[in-house]
Amino acid sequence: MDTEATTARPTLAAVASRAGVSVSTASLVFSGAGPVAPATRDRVLAAAAELDYGGPDPTARSLRRGRSGVIAVITEDRLAESFRDPMNLAFLDGVADGFGDDGTGLLVVPLTGDPGADLASAPMDAAILLGCSQDVERSVEALRRRRIPIVAVEADPLEDVFIVTLDNRDATRRGAEHLRDLGHSRVGVVTLPLDPARTPGPITPGRAARITGATARDRLLGLRDVFPDGPAWSAHGSSVAGGVEAGMHLLRLPAEERPTAIVAQSDLLALGVLRAAEELGLDVPGDVSILGFDGIRLDDAGGHVFTTLVQPAVEKGRVAAATAFAALAGEKPAPVELRSELRIGTTTGPAPS
Repeated sequence: MDTEATTARPTLAAVASRAGVSVSTASLVFSGAGPVAPATRDRVLAAAAELDYGGPDPTARSLRRGRSGVIAVITEDRLAESFRDPMNLAFLDGVADGFGDDGTGLLVVPLTGDPGADLASAPMDAAILLGCSQDVERSVEALRRRRIPIVAVEADPLEDVFIVTLDNRDATRRGAEHLRDLGHSRVGVVTLPLDPARTPGPITPGRAARITGATARDRLLGLRDVFPDGPAWSAHGSSVAGGVEAGMHLLRLPAEERPTAIVAQSDLLALGVLRAAEELGLDVPGDVSILGFDGIRLDDAGGHVFTTLVQPAVEKGRVAAATAFAALAGEKPAPVELRSELRIGTTTGPAPS
């Protein structure tokens, strides 16, 4: 009996032996990394077919190279929530597009509460931190121990971390100026989560001073550059449900305190605020104007097109991927800031008299 043919997993050495070539020559046939005579190549492939050999073990090859062939996207959201957010999907599209035909794998790793445990053993050559700005330093600390490139999206500058961000403060300021030009002076805000606990509720000055989420903080600062005061409420996440809850709290204030405009830090939150206004019998934009952020398509907006800050989510993913590849190649890519554009829709109008 041919013992090579009955081996549980045929080896490259067995293929080389049957073909009468060296192991290095057989390896060149499968890797395509060097020239091999056509007759020799045919002989190696015939031997591989006889032994039912499908190619080198990718795990072993990765160990030899010291690489897993994987770039990970780390998210604070649960996977089910991540893939419901059109912004995350657009970002991942951009990352995948940035991979091109490189053959690199994409791994999405949700943080369950302990970055040290979640990130210690997941296979990755580089990490892209998405939406982890509420507790980014713990994630960075865990990844630094692995000595791999780290790309942080919308985070504050950190040593040995490559940054890709948006003009969150400036963009929100431009949106707020649009509301001011429409005559609004009493403007509320619904923010993204402010801290790792994602605690919803009113934002007091003391709480605002303790914000750890860079995106929420910068968008709030952009609003406060134009409207220093006004009711503020943090949502538990970027979701329609979070927007409804926060919108109800802000729009149920006494008439003399109720905001005539609400800035929502995501379009999903803005859609929730719209639904809260409709449930309370308020006209948009006649009684209350709503400004969002992201620029996603919302099919459930009741015929409205949101006034919003349109961010380049796909391009953000492409840039994050390019930054990771550059870092893997030993380069030191400079920080990149992308620009959002104000799109005027039907959800903002003149302040009610």
